[in-house]
Formats: sequence, C-alpha cells, structure tokens
Amino acid sequence: MTRTTYELEDFALTLPITQAARTTAQQFASNQPTPEKAEQVLLNTLCVWVVNDYLEMMGIPTNLTGSDSWNPVIRLCANIADLELPGVGRLECRPVHLSQQACYIPPETWEERVGYVVVQVDESLEEAKLLGFVPNMTAEQLPLSQLQPLEDLIEHLAKLKQTPARTLVNLSQWFTGILDSGWQSVESIWNQPQFRPAYAFRSGDTVEQNAANQNDVFTRCAKLIDLGIQIANQPVMLIVEIRPEVNQQTSIRLQLRPTGHQIYLIPGVQLTVLDQSGAVFLETQARSADNYLQLQFRGESAEQFSVKVALNDASVTEHFVI
Repeated sequence: MTRTTYELEDFALTLPITQAARTTAQQFASNQPTPEKAEQVLLNTLCVWVVNDYLEMMGIPTNLTGSDSWNPVIRLCANIADLELPGVGRLECRPVHLSQQACYIPPETWEERVGYVVVQVDESLEEAKLLGFVPNMTAEQLPLSQLQPLEDLIEHLAKLKQTPARTLVNLSQWFTGILDSGWQSVESIWNQPQFRPAYAFRSGDTVEQNAANQNDVFTRCAKLIDLGIQIANQPVMLIVEIRPEVNQQTSIRLQLRPTGHQIYLIPGVQLTVLDQSGAVFLETQARSADNYLQLQFRGESAEQFSVKVALNDASVTEHFVI
C-alpha cells in the first residue's frame, strides 16, 4: 500500500523550531569546512532537535547531547542525524525538502538504528513537519509514500523498550576476579562428579596444559551449556580463556567440551563466533570422534562479540564485551 501526499498531510505533525535549536544548529554548521557540509549539519541538527522535542512531549526519555550527531568529530566525518533513546537505541532523524518525494538515507545509518523519522524543515527555519517513520532501511532512497504514522512510531518504541537488553559478559572484569552469573572456574565444574570428564586429557588437548606453558597472566572460566537435547541430559561445557596482549588487545581461546560419561561431542554440534553486527566471524563443527572444539582470535578493548553453541534447531548464545 502507498500513501498520497494528501494522506501524508493528514498525519504529519507541525512543530515550532525553537531559538535554542537554531542557535545550536548554526553553531554546529559554522564549524564545517564547506557550505554543502554546513547546510547538511544545519538541517540534520534541526531535525534531531525537533524529534527530541516531540518525544519529550510524548514522555519518551531521550539523551540529546549523548547522540553521535552531537559529537563534533563524528558530525564532521559522517552524515548522521541520530537521537539516542536510553534503553532503546538510536533513532535517525532525516531531513527532506518540500519538493522531494523521497528522503535520502545514508548507508552509514542503515545499522544500529531503531527507526527513521522523516522531517520537513520550513525554509524560514521556524517550523518543521514530522512526516512519519519507518522501522528499518536498506536503501538510500525512502519514498515518502512508505512512511508510517507517528502513532506507529510510539508503539514501535514501546515494544522495543519492553524487550530486555541482552546481558554482556564483561571479560575485563575476569582479570580482577569478578565473574558473571553462571560462570565459574573449570576446576569447580570438574569437581562435581556428574560433570567430571570420563577420560584423561592427552597432553596439549587441554587449556590447562596450554596455559601452563605460558609465563604470562591468563584467566579461564567455564559455563555449562544445555541445549535440551543431549544424550543422557549431559550438557556441554564452554571454556573461555583470555590473556592480555600489547596494544590493548586480548587473546581469546574458546573450547567446547563434553561432560560426564560422554567421551565425544555429539556430531554436528557447532561452535560459532559472531561479530557485533551478528555476522559469522569464526565457526567450527564436531565430527564423529571429536572430544573438543576450539577457536582462537584477538579483540580490542570494549569490542563486543557473541559465541553461539548450536545443534540442529537448538542453540544458546552468550554475548561478551572485552
């Protein structure tokens, strides 16, 4: 379904642009290297400010100054008009001219956005119309006929607010002995009879042997992963070993091992590392006689990644920040 210009006018909301908004936008614009960049920053800033005013009227918390569009370096290097919504994400606020039938959506804004609001700024810079929104974008041109009403935006944000934020396991805290819920030392798990390995490790198989050969600081913790369909209800054990390196990098070694009387992993069980965007970074799969899986990589401070353990349609994902 598409909307006509008349229908757009029906659900568009006109709001005044405050003097404070104009002053801030003109200040941001004056710091830009070219007239074209200055106009871009001016309109982007006004759009973000007006959307911020609207959401405040609707009782939705915002963090205007914490948005990337308020960062002078990011503002200079990218065409962004984001508004941070605490506990929800970043909303992109894009300008469109009166004569245009589509709004330009820069590719750098296609990810890490919870929605896109299109704003039509009057030439006098005294008022602006909020034309509508869409929840996501994967193209540079957004036809105005595809916009949804602002009421849908409020419902959309409310649903996102109700969705619990994923818990990040903070690996840096492990070096100080602070462990996240569910994580414990490998030894404490193996000391429990029902999870004790049914075989002796060959030299070099185990992370204990590998770590003992290193003369540096390392930390190793484990968590039992229950996929719900294991033979004899035996979970697998995910072991994460971290070791600090130079240039604020951290070496990370992952191992997946069977527990209890199981000698081998179930064939087909997968161990996958996903980057912050959810794309597969590393992956391995158990064969018919594998007693462990292992992946190793390096990451930088504050970098996020996820580890997924999967078998057929069942999976468990752990999210980490270095």
